[in-house]
Amino acid sequence: MKKVVIIGNGISGVTAARHIRKRSDNEITIISSETKYFYSRTALMYIYMGHVRAEDTKPYEDWFWEKNRIDLVQGRVLGVNYKNKELQLKSGNSINYDDLIIAVGSKPNKFGWPGQDLNGVQGLYSMQDLETLEENTSKIDTAVIVGGGLIGVELAEMLHSRGKKVIFLVRESKFWGNVLPEQEGELISRHITANHIDLRFNTELAEIIDDGNEWVKAIKTSSGEIIECQMVGLTAGVSPNIDFLKESDLEINRGVKVNDFLETNIEGVYAIGDCAEFITPVDGRRNLEQVWYTGRIMGETVAATICGEKTPYTPGPWFNSAKFFEIEYQTYGWVHAELRENETDFYWEHENGERCIHVVWDKSSGVFLGLNTFGIRMRHELFNQWLRDKVQVTEVMKNLRMANFNPEFYAHYEKEIVEKFNASTEFNIQLAKATWWQKLLKA
Repeated sequence: MKKVVIIGNGISGVTAARHIRKRSDNEITIISSETKYFYSRTALMYIYMGHVRAEDTKPYEDWFWEKNRIDLVQGRVLGVNYKNKELQLKSGNSINYDDLIIAVGSKPNKFGWPGQDLNGVQGLYSMQDLETLEENTSKIDTAVIVGGGLIGVELAEMLHSRGKKVIFLVRESKFWGNVLPEQEGELISRHITANHIDLRFNTELAEIIDDGNEWVKAIKTSSGEIIECQMVGLTAGVSPNIDFLKESDLEINRGVKVNDFLETNIEGVYAIGDCAEFITPVDGRRNLEQVWYTGRIMGETVAATICGEKTPYTPGPWFNSAKFFEIEYQTYGWVHAELRENETDFYWEHENGERCIHVVWDKSSGVFLGLNTFGIRMRHELFNQWLRDKVQVTEVMKNLRMANFNPEFYAHYEKEIVEKFNASTEFNIQLAKATWWQKLLKA
């Protein structure tokens, strides 16, 4: 029997603990400086907006941990002695391990802006951030949000729900420009603006101005404009929360370097979740995968390895989902901000301007590569299978109705979408090329 210690009680660390328990009688300890009990991080916005209570965001009852013999320690790890296999805690205590899993997640990015450490300036990642937000917004009128990503949209919706004026600064010319194609970026930009958010593109933060009492009173943009505000939300992405590991023998770049088995350069030490950086990306994916479901898969994977069944990380086709105010977003496979040389696409948008589908496929073979959908909920398992099987895009579109998440309760748009897809001149041209090419290969 081994002693397994996990630093971090997010989805990655907790999933690892649960699956190690399922597979073994190993001693398991989870250490977290954030909260004693695991909670759903994606529910932070709903706590603030009054939709749920904090205690309702815990997936497991408090008795679950003792029943499953998983020890919980609330404390901050200051360093690791890898030679002695020992963790040093801020409390002065130490904890020994046989196997160590580093699952410490992320922290909001800061880029050295003057004033970025003033009171009233914060990110939104942890339960402590939520508590700080309650304090910071109790007496404010105006907030500036910096960074056009998913967390920024969540924070904008949260503040708007409390009646705050929100000014949203995006340095690109379109929303989430490094991820979304132009059409989707424009759709979401319209929707954010329609929700009374002051969305400003091509605008960068230069400085956060002190009111003389170490509290924010305004920001200055790179163009010199002064915008008065009492709070600044820094949501320009996140980075691995690994500062306490930097002065050690552990190999680190942006995150903790791992191989396909989530092993670090030190035997018996693993890294999973937001803080893990793959030395070689898996199946063309990113080195850092900071998404809820990939963290869960990493937790299951490392549990198998620790329990004697060495298992590589195989996440399958890319998937993600989010919500932009009232519009749900899902993506399956790869729909890049700019089409690659081998790709072609089809885009459909509903006349109300709040629903769309964007399909991408290989223009030579006709193989389906990816799909974005906004305002139309689809079935993950079906697209996952189509991507794994490398089916033709015509097969996907012919069976699009099957992918409707709940056809009994959701409006149907498939007929209009497929008709326009079949009538697409670009599609017919590419299909003809693909057919001609296949005939040539068979000749």
